[in-house]
Amino acid sequence: MVLGKAPLVQITAEGLYCPAGDFYIDPWRPVEQALLTHAHADHARWGSARYLAAEGNHAILRHRLGVDAPIEIVRYGERRRIGLVTVSFHPAGHMLGSAQVRLEHGGEVWVVSGDYKLAPDPTCAPFEPVPCDLFITESTFGLPVFRWSDDGLVVRAIEEWWAGNAERGTASVLFAYAAGKAQRILASLSASIGPIACHGAVAALNLAYRKEGTALPEWISARDLQPEDRGRALILAPPSAQGTPWLRRFGEVSFAFASGWMTIRGLRRRRLVDRGFAISDHADWAALNAVVEATGAERVWVTHGYSDAFAHWLRDRGLDAEPVATEFVGEQDDEELPKESPENGVPASDGPSESIR
Repeated sequence: MVLGKAPLVQITAEGLYCPAGDFYIDPWRPVEQALLTHAHADHARWGSARYLAAEGNHAILRHRLGVDAPIEIVRYGERRRIGLVTVSFHPAGHMLGSAQVRLEHGGEVWVVSGDYKLAPDPTCAPFEPVPCDLFITESTFGLPVFRWSDDGLVVRAIEEWWAGNAERGTASVLFAYAAGKAQRILASLSASIGPIACHGAVAALNLAYRKEGTALPEWISARDLQPEDRGRALILAPPSAQGTPWLRRFGEVSFAFASGWMTIRGLRRRRLVDRGFAISDHADWAALNAVVEATGAERVWVTHGYSDAFAHWLRDRGLDAEPVATEFVGEQDDEELPKESPENGVPASDGPSESIR
């Protein structure tokens, strides 16, 4: 950065602000113009006057923000002039419609990554590295302990757990985040073992994905699951359903949780589940490092997660890296986040939810 030049992005009380374009990226309070990296509740907040997001987001954002929200959708790679800044959206691989926001102004390029992953996902466009001078990265799993296994192995493990339960006539309830994670798992499973049923929160997002043209296998609403089929079924539900009366309808049940947090055995025990499957829509340690290197950025801002530790690691490798405080939360169930509305506009706090710590 040239000495004395104003930064392209500032951290403000409302969120990440670009003064040269007079817009915010994933603001956590209502603003005039919001650019969104994706549709998770900690990045797509209710109440802004205008929203701009990448292709694949329209139906999901309608579900999130309401039918009257002023949402404009642009294609990946399409350049848009906003104020003095040239803006474009590039695939982040996190969930359907997820994007990195590229900002170009005054001879500099900054990239706000939102959330991202490198693992293959049949429900969204794969991550594309974007060269830049400054890269703003998440660090949800920014410690060496977090390293994901091959997705195919994890899916086979889920299917083996499900098949074993079906042989015993025990329903399989898999807790997975309703937006993104559940659809990714649904699209990867074989329906030959038994019926796949979905909690209402998952079903609503399934329909939004289908409206965007995403192919998903056949599934039914959990309320339509017949008694004779319950013992063979896999039921996808958000983590917020755990411990609720909703589960009583399924009789004898085996519980599992799909999350990157399941890498840590202590968190599996605290979740009170029979199995934990470490699968995440966020980058693991190796992917975080690979992406930072691929951008070619000499400066890195590190946001939500293990930001202090990851920034320290990057500084030891010669980069100008620093942690920055945001209100993004990383891998967490949307259903566990405070709901925003005119009556309830409190943003969520940073870090993983208490239920998985």
